[in-house]
Amino acid sequence: MPRAAPNSPCPCGSGSKYKKCCRRLHQGQPAPTAEALMRSRYCAYALGLVDYVADTTHPASPHAQPERRAWLADLQRFCAATTFERLEVTAHEPGPHRAWVTFTAHLRQDGRPVPMTERSRFIRAGERWLYLDADSLPQQTHAR
Repeated sequence: MPRAAPNSPCPCGSGSKYKKCCRRLHQGQPAPTAEALMRSRYCAYALGLVDYVADTTHPASPHAQPERRAWLADLQRFCAATTFERLEVTAHEPGPHRAWVTFTAHLRQDGRPVPMTERSRFIRAGERWLYLDADSLPQQTHAR
C-alpha cells in the first residue's frame, strides 16, 4: 500500500496536502464534519490505516465486527487487494447529530475497475463523527 508523504496531495481528493488534510484526523483530531470523516476514511483505506477505519465506525454499524483482530485482518486484506484511484463527493447533507454523504469511490481490484457509489450515514457521538451505514446506489455514467 502506498504511504502518503506529508507534503503530497491528500488521497481524499480535497486538493490539500496530506499534512493539512486527513493526516490531522488520522493522528486523532476529530473530524469537523461528516464529509471530512468520510474523506479521511477513504484516505485511511487507501493508505491501509485499518485501525482508523475501525475506530471511526459506530459500534452499531453492520460493518463493525466484535472480534477486532479478525476485523482488522479483513480490512487489511481489502486494502491490499484494492487500488484507490480517486474519490468524488457528490452531496453532503449535514445535520447536528446525523449527516449523509453521497460519493463515488473509483477503485480497482485485479486490474478491473470497481467503482462504488453510496450514500453513507454518519452519527455524531460526543465530539466525534462516526460512520454508521450506507445505501448502495446505482453506478452513474460520467462523461469525460
